[in-house]
Amino acid sequence: MARKFNLSDGKRGSALAVRVTPRASRNQIVSMMNDGTIKVHIAADAEDAQTNAELIAFLADVLGVPKSRVEIVAGEAGRDKLISVLDMDVETAHQRIVAHMD
Repeated sequence: MARKFNLSDGKRGSALAVRVTPRASRNQIVSMMNDGTIKVHIAADAEDAQTNAELIAFLADVLGVPKSRVEIVAGEAGRDKLISVLDMDVETAHQRIVAHMD
C-alpha cells in the first residue's frame, strides 16, 4: 500500500513505490506487488531522463493531477523509484492506480 508522508515545506501528499520497465510497447500499469510497489511499463527508451519524464507524465494523467504535483524523490537512476504526489491522499491515489491496471 502506498505510504503517507509529510514534505518538509508542510504540504501533504502520498508516496508511491514504483518499479519501471522501459521500452515497453505502451505505457501501462501492470500490477501491484505484494509489498505495494506498483509495476509500470513505459514506452520510452531506457535513458533515465526520458523514462523519468514519461513516467511523471503518465502517472499525472492516471492520477488526474498536473505534472508539477508528481515528483521522483528517490531512485531517479534506477528501476525502483519513490514518487511523491502532492495534495492527494493515499486512498485516492490507490483507487486511481488500481482503476488503470491492465
